[in-house]
Amino acid sequence: MSILDKAEIGNSVQINLDLSKDRLTKEVIDAVNVSSIGKISDFRITDGKGIGVVIQLSNGKEQWFFEDEIDLLDENGDIIKINYKKENNNFIFDFFKELKYENKQKVSDLINPINFFIWLVVSLKDTF
Repeated sequence: MSILDKAEIGNSVQINLDLSKDRLTKEVIDAVNVSSIGKISDFRITDGKGIGVVIQLSNGKEQWFFEDEIDLLDENGDIIKINYKKENNNFIFDFFKELKYENKQKVSDLINPINFFIWLVVSLKDTF
């Protein structure tokens, strides 16, 4: 589950300054220290895979954060827990999950199509 499954523009969030302090300006850090609560004003693609959240800070300025740097708040101000772990529900990938590949030394092992297939599956299993 991602923050996109629950968050909408206008929702309140709490900013975790420890995770993002190294890339923020002093002005943004000061605004977050005054109040770590902000409102979602937009969503942005960060690196082609992740989604960034644009937050309106207490001083009125906007700053984007990675989705794991903020906590979504409910209407009572309590943190809504979101699991960022990617889940695979495909039993074929579960079958190959524990598959290991050992480097081959002999030429006959290298040209064996079964060994190539095992190498290919092990190499690609983390991309899906």
